[in-house]
Amino acid sequence: MYFASDNWAGAHPSIAAGLSANAGGFSTAYGDGVLDQAVYSRFNEIFEREVAVFFVATGTAANSLSLTAYNKPGGLSFCHRESHVIEDECGAPEYFSGGSRLCGVDGALGKIDPNNLEKAVGRFAPEIVHWGRPMAISITQSTEVGTIYALDDIARISAIARHHKLALHMDGARFANALVALDTTPAEMTWKRGVDIVSFGGTKNGCWCAEAVVLFDLDRAKELAFLRKRAAQLFSKSRFISAQFDAYFKDGLWLDTARHANTMAARLAAAIEDSATAKLAWLPQANEVFAVMKKTDAEKLQSAGAAFYDWHKPHGFDGHVGDDELLYRFVTSFATTSDEVDRFGQLIA
Repeated sequence: MYFASDNWAGAHPSIAAGLSANAGGFSTAYGDGVLDQAVYSRFNEIFEREVAVFFVATGTAANSLSLTAYNKPGGLSFCHRESHVIEDECGAPEYFSGGSRLCGVDGALGKIDPNNLEKAVGRFAPEIVHWGRPMAISITQSTEVGTIYALDDIARISAIARHHKLALHMDGARFANALVALDTTPAEMTWKRGVDIVSFGGTKNGCWCAEAVVLFDLDRAKELAFLRKRAAQLFSKSRFISAQFDAYFKDGLWLDTARHANTMAARLAAAIEDSATAKLAWLPQANEVFAVMKKTDAEKLQSAGAAFYDWHKPHGFDGHVGDDELLYRFVTSFATTSDEVDRFGQLIA
């Protein structure tokens, strides 16, 4: 019963097969091969316009390079105060950009509150050199606590970005999970709502190691190519990333794996709601489920083979957590089975 992280899951068989199929022979290196070009074209189709695609090794690299693409001396990027980019990147965005800063913004359950964002950006007059100057806004879709920005939410934040002439970045480590939950298209969830650049994640959704920066402003593409090389993120044998994305997109596999993960999360949430020993903290919107349990009950479940972690209480969570209780996170993936979920449900019934 593996609910610790979607990073724990292996690779989908079709993606593993795609890697094996491209393991032999020769191909032009550094992203110029035939398969690479085909995958770039597939990204264009998915986003319904020409985009620039840059393969990278990790989500940390994707986020850091995305923000660095819009870097300014004294630059400030605004993100939710509990987002992955500010809490779990070990200062990588600041390191990659040579000293820009991240400014945390409040908002309930992982989502930036637009009113708080406007106030946060408005604190910095761009002409005052002592303070630094705003350069970008970053939103996480889906968020660290499994919530999702609706399309109108994205548009509202985009309007603030445009008003202040800032770039809007989307951390899409779980891009597909949010996409299928909203039942929308990549174009509608990104550039049609004013997003400028996306960290497009595949690793959490069935890939072996496939992350990309998707840039809609083609005029910045040449500069980002140099930034990626300098950051040691240019793959020589890039066909192995392309092989993953090729299989990932084929016949809508990426959407199917995300739907499955979300469905398993909903099934798990239902089991928790029916439980006598756990209570659902809030309704999941993607593939992360949060529950409140007694520490002793959690330890018994972990001893019985259930893998999951405790989690800090997010800003805006008004549920009660007793002295002998903790908040716990459960993450489902393409590899989660209904039998796993049901076995866990029996343990907490």
